[in-house]
Formats: sequence, structure tokens, C-alpha cells
Amino acid sequence: MLSMKTAYVGVYETWADWEIGYLLVELRTGRFTGEQWNVVTVGETTDPVTTMGGLRIVPDMVLADVEPEDGDLFVLAGSAQWDEGGGEAFAKTAQRFLEAGVPVAAICGATAGLARAGVLDDRRHTSAVKEYLLATGYQGGDNYVDERAVVDGDLITAGPDSPVQFARAAMQRLGLASDEKLDAYEGVFHRADPSAYPALVG
Repeated sequence: MLSMKTAYVGVYETWADWEIGYLLVELRTGRFTGEQWNVVTVGETTDPVTTMGGLRIVPDMVLADVEPEDGDLFVLAGSAQWDEGGGEAFAKTAQRFLEAGVPVAAICGATAGLARAGVLDDRRHTSAVKEYLLATGYQGGDNYVDERAVVDGDLITAGPDSPVQFARAAMQRLGLASDEKLDAYEGVFHRADPSAYPALVG
């Protein structure tokens, strides 16, 4: 039997729970992909953190113990820390994952953290708006794409208004579903299109 793949999820104070909720549910349950993943929460310490929605999370492990070769995806959500100039350790870990050829998925404020770390300078990416990333002083403005979600090699990025597209882009990059099923997924969860449901569950 094949061992389950692992998604490491960075968790920190004011972690924006809704932004990556769609993605985590599809990875953990495999309800539309047929493939269940381990979802492992990672904090700078094992001290509990409280999400923006008020949920208390105790990290499964510490960031210092995370090795790219042990995982198949590294996920980063937005939080107040990114806009306060924090999150450097998580951005450095994302860089290590990308250098090792392991996908990284970052949404909302996490894209600003990657921008500050230079991760976006040479990769196509998106975020809330281009000006948000330009304020970090990064050099990647020419690679900004005004789309809901963008995949460039092993990097998946999205803005805060696009959690469904973020999940879709990550599943596409990971090869978890066909384009037809992913179209249906976005149809059901973004457009509330009942005609897409049969293709999603079929």
C-alpha cells in the first residue's frame, strides 16, 4: 500500500483559517480526489496559537524539525504577522521547499512574506493586488499576474478573495484531479452551479 502524502501547514497567531480551509479539507478527506493526505500543523514552537476565527491550534511539530524531503506540500495562509514584517522563519522554510522541488502554496499575506524573502522575484505569482507586494520593496513586480490563483512550477499563490481557486490550483499542481473535475469543483464551491455537481462526484 502506498504511504500517504504529507502537507505541512504553517500555523501562527491570527492565522487566516478560511483562506486554506477548502484546500485542507480536500487534501485530508480525498472526497473528490480519491487520495487522502496527512495534514501536519507546524509552529515555531509547540505553544498553542489562535486563528483569526478564534480556533485554538496546538502545532503537531516545530518548524525547525521540518525537512522538505519528508513532505509533499508546504502551505502558508495569511495573518497579521506578515503585514507586521514577521514570518521570516516560515518564508525561509518555503524557500527550502522550493529549492528541493517540493511545492509551496501561499495565499494572501503569506505572499508578502515570500516577496520580502525574495522568493517571488523570478516566479510568476499573484496576491491581493500588485501594490500590496510592491510595498514590501520586492523586485518581482514584472512577474505579477492579475489572476485569482497562479501556478509557476512548484509555487502556488492566490489572493485573500480566492480560497476556492487556491484549492483548485494546488490540486491541479499536485495532479489530484482532472481539469474537468477541477472545473466542476470551482463551479460548485465558487459559482454555486448545481449542474457542475454530477461531474464533481462522478
